[in-house]
Amino acid sequence: MHILIYLISSFILALVISLYAVPVVVRVAHSLRFLDNPNERSAADRPIPTLGGISIFLSFVFASMLGLSGGIIPELVYIIVAVLLMFFVGLKDDIITISARKKFSAQFIAAGIIIFLAKIRFTNLHGFLGMDEIGVVQSIILTFFVIIVTVNAFNLMDGIDGLCAGISMLAATVFGSWFYVSGHFNYAILSFSLVGGILGFFYYNVYGKENRIFMGDTGSLVLGTIMAVVVIQFNEFNIDQTQTFAIASSPAVSFGVLIYPLIDTLRVFTIRMLQFKSPFVADKNHLHHRLLTLGFSHKKATYIIILLNFLFILAVFALQHYGIIPVMAFIFIFGGFLFMIPAYFIQKGKLIKKRDHQQQLLFPGSAYRHLKNRRKAVIVARRWSAARSFDPQKMF
Repeated sequence: MHILIYLISSFILALVISLYAVPVVVRVAHSLRFLDNPNERSAADRPIPTLGGISIFLSFVFASMLGLSGGIIPELVYIIVAVLLMFFVGLKDDIITISARKKFSAQFIAAGIIIFLAKIRFTNLHGFLGMDEIGVVQSIILTFFVIIVTVNAFNLMDGIDGLCAGISMLAATVFGSWFYVSGHFNYAILSFSLVGGILGFFYYNVYGKENRIFMGDTGSLVLGTIMAVVVIQFNEFNIDQTQTFAIASSPAVSFGVLIYPLIDTLRVFTIRMLQFKSPFVADKNHLHHRLLTLGFSHKKATYIIILLNFLFILAVFALQHYGIIPVMAFIFIFGGFLFMIPAYFIQKGKLIKKRDHQQQLLFPGSAYRHLKNRRKAVIVARRWSAARSFDPQKMF
């Protein structure tokens, strides 16, 4: 019972801190002109303060540290250090903007702190492709990859009101609930401290008027880092399948819990690379942009995506005993299909211009045609260049 009290107290404390901190951050952001001005990609119609991630960070750190005072976990200090690093990187990016290379370097360092100092990493593949326990090198490479992908997925998901916060709350609630019922109380407190901090921000971000605020990279990078740690520990705690409430196929289940940020990031990266662009270049090819194009409001688009993510969570938990590969196949096939539905209606209704550089390549077929035309253009250019440089006298 005392663990439940700690958990509820941590959640309430984080919520109260976040609700109090957001108006303060809004006033400071207005006074210093740290505002997000509308542009061709922006979903806002007026300047809105950024730096909302400050409230999430502060509430999470205070609530988790106090909530875990009765049962501190040794790696917590290193988790906080990694989160703190990403917090300052996001803060700097929100204020003066930093390059993708510097941001990636910081993510790499944060991942190193989690792996080598906190000693949090994947050690088992749960029978995926016939493999269970893996070597140290493979473990480190896999963990680096998962952390970097997760952090960037959450960073890219922050596009409309409440989306990144809503998906994060949903995922943290699912993982935190499992940690609690399975006896991993420290990580349950950690998860629900995060939920409380996000909930306070969510209220102002979605329903706020005078104190409306955006999360910014300050928040999305912090959330991505924490969720990466939670996902790794969820998989590690499920290695022992004899424990109560053990989850089978946990790698696939954890992927299903985060289906929206992961699948949408993979889809958008594929589109950008097929256009010969950097995967990190900004555009409006995300699913939430598609829903806005179809006429949905921010709130409706956010709640539609959260509902779809929730339904997939129910599905992967129900299908967990079928094995990792079948569950992953279900996620990619049905997830990919659902994510393409808005694009179909956009194309059918001709709701975007054909040459709109922000929204292109709605279907794989159009991507293939684009790639084919691009190759033809390159071949023609090379032949024209060769013809112009041709010297008849060199033949004799």
